[in-house]
Amino acid sequence: MKKLLVLAAGNLQMPVIKRAKEMGYYVIAADGDPNACGLKYADKQIVADIVDEEVMLNIARREQINGVIHPCSEVSMNVMGRINDEMYLSGISREQAIRTTNKHLMREAFEVGNAPNPKSILTISAEDAWKHFCNDFDTNAILKPSRNSGSRGIAKVVKTITKEDFMKLYEVALNESRDSSVLIEQFIEGPEFSVEIIVWEGKINVLQVTDKKTTEAPHFVELGHNQPSCFSDNVVAIVKDAAIRGVKALGVDKCACHAEVKVMGGKAYLMEVGARMGGDFISTVLTRLSTGVDMVAAAINCALNIEPNLEPQIATKSVCIRYFCPSPGILIYISDTEVLNDPRVYESEIYCKLGDMIPEVTSSLCRSGHIIVTEDTPQNAIELAERLIRKVIIVTK
Repeated sequence: MKKLLVLAAGNLQMPVIKRAKEMGYYVIAADGDPNACGLKYADKQIVADIVDEEVMLNIARREQINGVIHPCSEVSMNVMGRINDEMYLSGISREQAIRTTNKHLMREAFEVGNAPNPKSILTISAEDAWKHFCNDFDTNAILKPSRNSGSRGIAKVVKTITKEDFMKLYEVALNESRDSSVLIEQFIEGPEFSVEIIVWEGKINVLQVTDKKTTEAPHFVELGHNQPSCFSDNVVAIVKDAAIRGVKALGVDKCACHAEVKVMGGKAYLMEVGARMGGDFISTVLTRLSTGVDMVAAAINCALNIEPNLEPQIATKSVCIRYFCPSPGILIYISDTEVLNDPRVYESEIYCKLGDMIPEVTSSLCRSGHIIVTEDTPQNAIELAERLIRKVIIVTK
């Protein structure tokens, strides 16, 4: 029986742990939180610091694993790459993991590989960033941590912003950066997409293109997604092309990839490419429902050096996820949740309870619940999800 080590065992990793067991593999789940919800589904549970390379490498050797996966997250990508290197396992190397989680190194790879890329400058200080903003950008820009995910620390800066407000946003981005560095980038005004990909022995297999819905400036937190895309075939084609070129530029293989792309003026721009499955249930739930392809099983098999099955296994549907984001304050009242019993609701969950403090939505961690629905068209799925979200009453004070 092949042994799979899953780094992290939270809500987003739970489908991977469950699916790997269903596939007949021995699953070892590791998480720093002894109460992580996915641990109980694994054959073996290990509570450990999953960002400590030496600790996790020793565990991987002791358990004699055949593969390692870090789904829907970036915090332990370096650890996964190190284990792959040291134990000659399938998947990305540590060097590739560093490149795909550091936005500056990723931008450099895109430039070398001729992948479509917004203008981007690595700053050395708040003053340096302000100087570049004033002298090198004719348009609005984005401040972002060079290492982080989930929209944490990202902020739009408009040309009319005061220096004082710019400095405050820079400090937020700096504090959220895992390597204490911040990029300032050209702001791309236009729709945003993600592209779900499986790479196997050099072949880049695009499974689906996802439309994204985000909050407005300054933070651009993702509020939902739908598959397939509602956009024209021409737009979808340039989005796919950008994603493929990005994956080629990074040189990764035998892994899932999640590319994020924006389109402005008929041109696609790569925001980033993660050598992992996407979060927000995109890879674990939405892609299977909309394509029939079991992307979770495919990613698991890639990690175990087994050729993935990319043929549809179930009938396809249009699918949409939307997130509950009530007004900030103390949660005092929830009602009308019975509307979520609609047969077109694939799943739903409200994360908060009465008395909880509901924060302002500044990152994906601040959302209060989700609903996933299926319909005959993506437009109908969007309409249904948003209507049901509005019908649930969540009151704060």
